[in-house]
Amino acid sequence: MELRTLRYFVAVAEELHFGRAAARLCMSQPPLSRAIKQLEADLGASLFERSPTGVALTQPGATLLTEARALLDRADQVRVRVAAAAGASVLTVGMLGDGADRGAQRLAAAHRRRHPEVEVRIREADLTDPTCGLRAGLVDVALTRAPFDETGLAVHELRADPVGAVLRADDPLAGRDRLALADLAGRRWFQFPEGTDRSWRSYWNGGEPREGPIVRGVAECVQAVLWSGTVGMAPLGHDLSRELAVVPLTDMAPSRVVVAWPEGHASPLLQSFVRMATAAYRS
Repeated sequence: MELRTLRYFVAVAEELHFGRAAARLCMSQPPLSRAIKQLEADLGASLFERSPTGVALTQPGATLLTEARALLDRADQVRVRVAAAAGASVLTVGMLGDGADRGAQRLAAAHRRRHPEVEVRIREADLTDPTCGLRAGLVDVALTRAPFDETGLAVHELRADPVGAVLRADDPLAGRDRLALADLAGRRWFQFPEGTDRSWRSYWNGGEPREGPIVRGVAECVQAVLWSGTVGMAPLGHDLSRELAVVPLTDMAPSRVVVAWPEGHASPLLQSFVRMATAAYRS
């Protein structure tokens, strides 16, 4: 039983879908399916119940998932400690001003426990660079939000957050239970500077051209709402002042929290980070 095959199994078990697991592993689906079938043959047990919509773990599959995670965690520790002994003991992480996210806090605690010998450096980026310095080579890995141009990057989704319109509390729409983008037609929205990733700009403007003040950070977005009545957007659940209201938007796709790194450059330390991030944000 190879560690690589166990990693394939864990990906399918966590995604409960061969297609999503293959995308997460940056491979095509047929070899992934063959590897799982061979693993089932080697173990003499069916690990998944398959259906047109996805898969479900069998009891033997659930048992293997627990054991496989433990084995892979131990293998990660060994590989990272060897890499640290060879001098690769620093990891620079880019973050998009979301350090208060509970998933990020759980990840930090897990990383300290598992890799106390690794120095983690944090680089906080503003909203004009959703890759947090990844493309510029300033960080090794980014904890950020999609969408953005993923060319040359490996991107793995950690969580999807519903979003809402951020309004001043005295705004006539602030008392609504929910809103659609059409309800905000003609309103001023915050804007990102020219040169900001197009997919990123389009998402945070609700997919339409808008007019409004240029902002670069979360604090500037909040102040634009407070001072000018500009429409902002934010994931639901973020703590904001009592002068602001967040109303769910029914026709906006969720904001995807992702971990991203340069494609083809997954060191043992980086692979361990991605796996811990997946577990921390799943909790």
